[in-house]
Order: sequence, then structure tokens, then C-alpha cells
Amino acid sequence: MSEESAAGAEKEDSSLETIRAAQNPDGGWPYKRRGGSWTEPTVYALLAHAAGQTAAPGSGRALAWLSAAQRADGGWPPRRSVDQSTWVTALVTLLPPEVLGAERHARGVRWLLEQSGMESTRAFRLREFLRKGELQDGPAQSGWPWFPGTAAWVTPTSLGILALKKSYWRQPSAELRERIEAAQAYLFSRRCADGGWNHGAARALGYNSEFYPETTGQALLALAGTDAEPLAESFQLAQGFLRECRPSGGAAWLRLGLLAHQQLPAGIPSFSMPCRTLPDVALSFLARRAERGYNIFVD
Repeated sequence: MSEESAAGAEKEDSSLETIRAAQNPDGGWPYKRRGGSWTEPTVYALLAHAAGQTAAPGSGRALAWLSAAQRADGGWPPRRSVDQSTWVTALVTLLPPEVLGAERHARGVRWLLEQSGMESTRAFRLREFLRKGELQDGPAQSGWPWFPGTAAWVTPTSLGILALKKSYWRQPSAELRERIEAAQAYLFSRRCADGGWNHGAARALGYNSEFYPETTGQALLALAGTDAEPLAESFQLAQGFLRECRPSGGAAWLRLGLLAHQQLPAGIPSFSMPCRTLPDVALSFLARRAERGYNIFVD
């Protein structure tokens, strides 16, 4: 093993140790090294161990925590004390059915299929048509919101696509394919003039929105498998920004997105800022694993 490979393996082991050390007695993980358990960091911790092809010592407790957190409607809340299912359902359903439980997984996927941004509902479109005299987004462009009954945003839409894609690969259906395509159309419609993605609209208050590294990486990841030609400008933007990107979370998403399209140039410097949260630790680990050949989001 080369010195570079050995250093990379040591860093990966260190990341998993950091994640394991932060697990709470109840089985979940906090956002930082101390704190209450939340759904998002718990899922990222489990995904990191899955990508590392090793079982977390406390994975049984973590899955029990997630199982207990699922709500009657099939979705998951941000934490067990919240009584509303939200966007984190997409994250949880990235876990395989054989890990999460086939019935729980199927109920989570069904919840996702029943959600959409309010701007694609008939009532909202009719109201906007009467107000503006033009039709807004319809079912052909349908993303996911952070919370039910609100507008769609790039991050929950990207994660929703990734979750449904995994379900489609296991058991293809027209319903899954159509929902994925509608969500991908939403992402294309929200691409900024510079080629990247902001958190939501491509324009706001008459001005072009500027892209963010996290959402650009997430959108590219969700668009893996689509025609690469329309994304050429997006690849170039992401590659250029990655050479200067310092935040570890943003850099990880950009790497994952570019790797999903085989567009990560050689020699791009690694993350240069410490990870501030457990999700950042896990995402940085997942990006390194993707560079070694296994991108858990799309493989």
C-alpha cells in the first residue's frame, strides 16, 4: 500500500471512530459530538458504515431508534419529539429495505410518492393563473418540500430522487419512474444562470440567484444518468469552485456529484477545513469512499 493510500485509509478509520464515539445511548446520533439524537445524523452515520462495508457496533440500537421514530403516516420526523413527517423521510429510505425492514421502507417510499411542492398542486396553480394570467409549474415539474404543504426546494428534491431511484433499481415501476422524471425536471427548471443550483429559485426579486456548493453537488448527484451534455456548464462551475471550496460539507457534496458523472478531475485538493458536524464527518467519508470506487448514493 502506498503512503497516500495508507494515509487515506487511516483518515477513513478515524472518521468512523469519530462517528462511533458520538452515538447516544438511545441508539441515535447528534449533530455534534454531544446532544440529543436526530434523524439526519443517525442516517448519515449508518450510511458511512455501510459505505465502509462494516457494521456499526451500535447499528441495532440505531435501527431500533429509527423504527420507533417512524410516524403512522409512514414518514419520519426530524427527531422523535416532533410529530410531523418531513423531508428526512427521503434520507431514511436511502437505507436498504433489508436493513430498515421491508414494510417500514415501503411505507416511507409511499409517503414520499404522496408529497410534492405546493406550487405543483392544482389549487395553487389556479390561484396563480388568476393572479398572474400564466400557468405555473405543473405535475411535470414536481419537487419535494422541507415540510408537507409548502414549496419545493432543491435539497429535499435531490434526496427524494436519490431515494426513489434506489427503490426503482430494486423494483421498477411506472409510478416511480414518472415521479423521478418530474422531480428531475424540477431541478433543471431551478438551475441558476451560472449553471449551478441555489437552495430554491433561480431568480429572486428580479435578480439571478447565485449557486451554493452543497445544493449544486446534491442536484448533480440526483441528475446522474441523465444526458450529460446539458450539464456541461454545471460540471465546469463545480470543478472550478471545488478547487477553492473550503467548507467540508460543500466540498463533499460537490465531489459526490461530480463523481456520479465521472467528471471529477485528477489533482483536485482535498477538504481543507475541519468538519463541524457529524453529518460533515460522514459526508466527507462517503466522498472519499466514492473516489475509491463506491458512491453509496448511486451505486
